[in-house]
Amino acid sequence: MAKIQLLDQKTIDNIAAGEVIERPASVVKELVENAIDAKANAVTVEIKDGGMTLIRVTDNGCGIPADQVRTAFLRHATSKIRSVEDLLTVSSLGFRGEALSSISAVAQVELVTKTAESFSGVSYKIYGGEEEGFDEIGAPDGTTFLVKNLFYNTPARRKFLKSPATEAGYVEQMMIHIALSHPEISLKFIHNNKNKIYTSGNGNVKDIIYHIYGRDIAAALIEVSAETENISLSGFVGKPFVSRGNRNYESYFINGRYIKSPIIYKAIEEGYRTFTMTHRYPFVCLDLKVNPELLDVNVHPTKMEIRFRNGSEIYDLLSEEIRDALHKKDLIPDVSVGTKEKKQTQPLKEEEKISSAKETAEEKKETVRAKEIKRPEPFEQVRRAEETAKKSVYAGMNYDTKKTPFAGYISEESGGEQMTLHENPVFAKEARPDRTVIGQLFKTYWLIEYEDQLFIMDQHAAHEKVNYERLLKNFREKEIYSQKLLPPIVLTVSMAEAEVLREYRDVFEDFGFAIESFGGNEYCIREVPANLYGIGEKALLVELLDSVSQENGVLSTEVIAAKIASMACKMSIKGNQKISRMEVERLLDELMELDNPYQCPHGRPTIIKMTKYEIDKKFKRIV
Repeated sequence: MAKIQLLDQKTIDNIAAGEVIERPASVVKELVENAIDAKANAVTVEIKDGGMTLIRVTDNGCGIPADQVRTAFLRHATSKIRSVEDLLTVSSLGFRGEALSSISAVAQVELVTKTAESFSGVSYKIYGGEEEGFDEIGAPDGTTFLVKNLFYNTPARRKFLKSPATEAGYVEQMMIHIALSHPEISLKFIHNNKNKIYTSGNGNVKDIIYHIYGRDIAAALIEVSAETENISLSGFVGKPFVSRGNRNYESYFINGRYIKSPIIYKAIEEGYRTFTMTHRYPFVCLDLKVNPELLDVNVHPTKMEIRFRNGSEIYDLLSEEIRDALHKKDLIPDVSVGTKEKKQTQPLKEEEKISSAKETAEEKKETVRAKEIKRPEPFEQVRRAEETAKKSVYAGMNYDTKKTPFAGYISEESGGEQMTLHENPVFAKEARPDRTVIGQLFKTYWLIEYEDQLFIMDQHAAHEKVNYERLLKNFREKEIYSQKLLPPIVLTVSMAEAEVLREYRDVFEDFGFAIESFGGNEYCIREVPANLYGIGEKALLVELLDSVSQENGVLSTEVIAAKIASMACKMSIKGNQKISRMEVERLLDELMELDNPYQCPHGRPTIIKMTKYEIDKKFKRIV
């Protein structure tokens, strides 16, 4: 039997460091939080190679006295608390005293620090937990940490790190959260000698949101604020049309600390319920001040998890305040209708004024007619972003669910059934002479007579299937054509998303997008798929980026197929849209050429049938 013995201190430090320091972003988080606790109002973070070779964090805080520098690197050495009772009321970001010990155990660390009372500063070097130097030097007030060669002495840990660009993306996300939670502090983030983030420290959260997320999101913010006996809520929520396919846009802070909490994100999504589509997540930036006695922050060394004693109170406050804020605002999104002509510098003539007035009156009438149209069908999740005045595209929906079954579901009482591959081939070429198109029903379905059967075809599902197969074929053969944009679309992305755009540039080009860097964290979309021009091409690109992010940076065939299906849906004719008999005949001919024309890419039926026998039975001709 193996003998039980005490591990040596170096092994203990490396094991403990594994809980606190997972990647370069963990180092940045701990050091920046220490700077904030030291009352700094300006912090600069510089990294190289994603933080794997160099991390430099400089602040203008109070510094560390020379006689306490060595003590600061001992495990559980801290200036934040003095006893276990202090854990009940801790207000600082750090308090466990593990960060410096853990970082120095797995990296080469140099500390330069000076207090305002000292004449000179101190340079302290510690590599892998072993002291290498302690010198007196000239230095400005504050503290600078240089962390080099992270995990140099634990190669197994280093192998689990991702690419430098991906690790830099994690650091950027951490800096964004710190900037949003502490707008009063000026923060600068530099990666490979390039400025990525800079905040002025003026205390205005909206300025930071504008700088990081761009103008479009900053213009769609709704301010929220509320206060109870134990909770104070402030911040911004985005209008429902500002949403993503993951929770990267959800930022919330408890007493200045960024956390991840199921209670809070469920409360946020409950507040947005019925405002956003399924699997779409809103933009929020919320700061909650909670009585420290109602929190337990000592759950995990990373301090990313918190236990709430009043979880239900927080849940109710958040969901109610968000829902109230959304109800009070006009949430109709602005829709671009093409490139506007430049304003005339010359005064209008009298005839031009009359013509302009008539056009304005017609636009108002069209807007009134559009408001009277029924709401969209539930299965069409993403609509055209642009609708022309002459051909407004809408899809009707019957909300009497007791009387009308969901589209695509055929009840036994209806007498209809979905077509399958084993049925009589109404789409076969030999059936064309005997097939009769009767007409359109509800501007959505087409009635087709063939032999002793009545077929009902969903025009959107059928056209979607045709477009899907065509796009899939064009994508495989690289024959998707592009349409140039004037002016181009400018998209604000994170570092992780920028890396996806660079890595999969060829795939985006195969989809029909031409994308190039526009400086900073912005990219310029100069070309889009020709079939999607003007109907949500930007939304499709964002969806594709979100999908790749959810797959940890991998663009799988499933993601590509899903996005092609989304493209097919966007470019297809909609329900409640009148089309000609000639167009239907053409659609039927195109369906003939498909291997499986009976289901759309999302699995809904394109066509159902009723036999003459079933119809006769409904009219009691057959008992």
